[in-house]
Amino acid sequence: MVERSDEAPLLFWAEGPAVSAPPPAAEPGSSSSGGGGGGRRLGGGWSAAPWDGEGPAGPPRAEAEEDQIVAVFVVTFDPRTGNMVEWCLPQDIDLEGVEFKSMASGSHKIQSDFIYFRKGLCFGLACFANMPVESELERGARMKSVGILSPSYTLLYRYMHFLENQVRHQLEMPGHYSHLEAFYDDKKGVLPDSKGTPSSQQPVHWLPSIHRYMYPEMKITHPAGCMSQFIKFFGEQILVLWKFALLRKRILIFSPPPVGVVCYRVYCCCCLANVSLPGLGGTVPESKPFFYVNVADIEMLETEVSYVACTTEKIFEQKRDLYDVYVDNQNVKTHHEHLQPLLKINNADKEKYRRLNDQRQMLMYSQEVGEDCSSCEEDLFILFFMEQNNRIFQTLMEVSASQDKTLTADHARGMGLDPQGDRSFLMDLLEVYGIDVMLVIDNPCCT
Repeated sequence: MVERSDEAPLLFWAEGPAVSAPPPAAEPGSSSSGGGGGGRRLGGGWSAAPWDGEGPAGPPRAEAEEDQIVAVFVVTFDPRTGNMVEWCLPQDIDLEGVEFKSMASGSHKIQSDFIYFRKGLCFGLACFANMPVESELERGARMKSVGILSPSYTLLYRYMHFLENQVRHQLEMPGHYSHLEAFYDDKKGVLPDSKGTPSSQQPVHWLPSIHRYMYPEMKITHPAGCMSQFIKFFGEQILVLWKFALLRKRILIFSPPPVGVVCYRVYCCCCLANVSLPGLGGTVPESKPFFYVNVADIEMLETEVSYVACTTEKIFEQKRDLYDVYVDNQNVKTHHEHLQPLLKINNADKEKYRRLNDQRQMLMYSQEVGEDCSSCEEDLFILFFMEQNNRIFQTLMEVSASQDKTLTADHARGMGLDPQGDRSFLMDLLEVYGIDVMLVIDNPCCT
């Protein structure tokens, strides 16, 4: 069987190339209130092409979803005052906290990064870069992030390359915002109101659509290889994360910078819980991808009953009231005693993981020999778990609609679950989704 590399562009973002210092002849502007930086190539540095509505900001406009960029901003690190928003459009928009969301704690140790985050009803993407400078005032380093806000995160990845170029431009020519002004004028949308519905636009969508005909829209939410890296990183532990995601637990992933790759793990984790059956769990909370969070988000997280997020701040581990599941590198743990049994990989989990890898290998082989050019690994990953989830809930609803409402070990096996090892998972699932059945599988500790 032909092996294919799982390497993806997102890995190369983890430690990007260093940003070169500007040549002596290029004097950066000092204004922070606006300006007209040109689109010339900076000697020895990076290209800072102006935004013209085409090119580096995204692929051709084949998607049905309209651009809705509600803000663009530049964040800088001031050695005296810390993180601050130095420029934004529109000027009256509330960006409180964005200065910390778009420049993760610990970023001074790395050269570049990208960060997804949530701000109110919007999602943000910011690109960060760190450039050495010969300046005592800046303590030898200039750090900035350039970012955008949108009501939907499915739009954001289109503009990664544009933001990457612009943050390098801002480092080499501070105070020149003409490219960002042109970008905002071309892409500006409407900020959602307090009820969460943008005027004349679609409501906020937390998760990608699970309908097959919407897959082209899904594919712009992550780079190629995102899912395969998620599988390779967590291995069989993805089945543990799958159960917690399906139970709508509060999942917090810790990792030191760079945080961009970890934001994709948040997205992948949410994809584990997709269900396409109608009328299921109307009162069940959504599994919301919050992406990057920090200590400024503590008050907000205290009110959430379900989310998936990541952080670079180790102090969160001590704040157990904020999360149900804590993921440190590949170590998944919970402080809730009743959730402890879900941490153990059982035989049914191992079988699911084997089937998933078998399907991945078959797909890779088909693509290598040219038999299948339409499917991709991201489709396979999402459909694998969605079909697993559908099978579980279809069975539970059928049993609930039966006369005796009895769920047996045979039912559990038919759902791809371990009757003994997944007993506590099934009990929690019935409670969370309010499904009325009687579980008659013996508790292993009582037999």
